[in-house]
Amino acid sequence: MFRLTVRTIYDRFCVRKFATYKQGHSPFPDTREYFYFVNHQGQLFLDDTRVKNFITSFKDEKFLSLLFSRMKMNNTERWKQDFPFLYICAGENNYIRCDDLPIVFTQIYTKTGNELSLVDLQSLVQFDSNTDYFLSYGSYKGRLRVKFNPSSLCMHPDNGRLYHSGPERVGGVGLIKSALADELSSFFVYKADNKSPTHFKNNSTGELIPLTNEILPLISQLSNCV
Repeated sequence: MFRLTVRTIYDRFCVRKFATYKQGHSPFPDTREYFYFVNHQGQLFLDDTRVKNFITSFKDEKFLSLLFSRMKMNNTERWKQDFPFLYICAGENNYIRCDDLPIVFTQIYTKTGNELSLVDLQSLVQFDSNTDYFLSYGSYKGRLRVKFNPSSLCMHPDNGRLYHSGPERVGGVGLIKSALADELSSFFVYKADNKSPTHFKNNSTGELIPLTNEILPLISQLSNCV
């Protein structure tokens, strides 16, 4: 039986107390303000949407691609504390907050020429060392992506979530969606005294790729979940 936790009830049915803004408000001539929320699955919502689920999330591919490709750190004095990310477009200031991080990697693709192919990790036995892999985020069909580097994977010891290096304009780190993290976990190697994985095993060569954890300070600085 599904059990609603206090956190689930809060996330689904409550508007955050700090949300004193007004969607579409025009604080300056020719400028309107809108406010958004990115959850830990990478879905985008209007921030004041009370029930946040797949049905109420944004699905327009063009809009998602624009927002996630142009989103940056909010270095203005407006809403910076509560909405640390910003997307500016054609007289609209779009302020963004997130459950964890604004970049959430949801799928892995390979690229041959101009062709992108989705990787099914459930049936993947090994990563081909001669193939480039990419982590996609923010939209569908791999339009936005970063090169997958196994050594950049980092599991935070406090929350158990998996992260990877990401676009510099939003802090240089992104969250791996939980379903994708579960699939990648079959390639991890642990040492007896470590709660977090220490290596990524490339089954095609037997090589053990050390996880550098170089992005750990960025996660601690930017994530809302540590």
